[in-house]
Amino acid sequence: MKKQFLYIIVLFAFISCQEDVKFNNPAFEGQKDNVFWRAIDAKATLVGGSLIIEGYTRNEKLTLKTTSTNPGTYFLGTGVLNTVVYVLTDTDGTITFSTGFGIGEGQIVITEYDVLNNTITGTFKFNAANVYNNPLAGPNLNFQYGHFYKVPVSN
Repeated sequence: MKKQFLYIIVLFAFISCQEDVKFNNPAFEGQKDNVFWRAIDAKATLVGGSLIIEGYTRNEKLTLKTTSTNPGTYFLGTGVLNTVVYVLTDTDGTITFSTGFGIGEGQIVITEYDVLNNTITGTFKFNAANVYNNPLAGPNLNFQYGHFYKVPVSN
């Protein structure tokens, strides 16, 4: 009787084991003001040679723009060609943070542009300024440890 009981326990142990694997592909996430942030949807678009990568949540939109899809580092705050725009829309209104010529700082690093699968992968970090000095938010927005992984690119 003891052996049968042991076999039943072992059988249930093997039956109850399962693998719950969840892939985050594509991914667009980072730390926004030291709090984990993840887009629920992400896409990239080629417009006139520029690459625009967008990540969305329910009420947020983060847009990264570079002059090319070529792997490399694109610095922010030095011009208007490589920029970041973050927009938060809620019941109180819209808050916009941005980088531009002499505004904010940071970088977007493209590590891979997969031409065959038409995806883009890389990292980003930046400090963006409260564009309209909206009193509902602080003067700056900080993103750290940001990365985008295999975001689909459309033309």
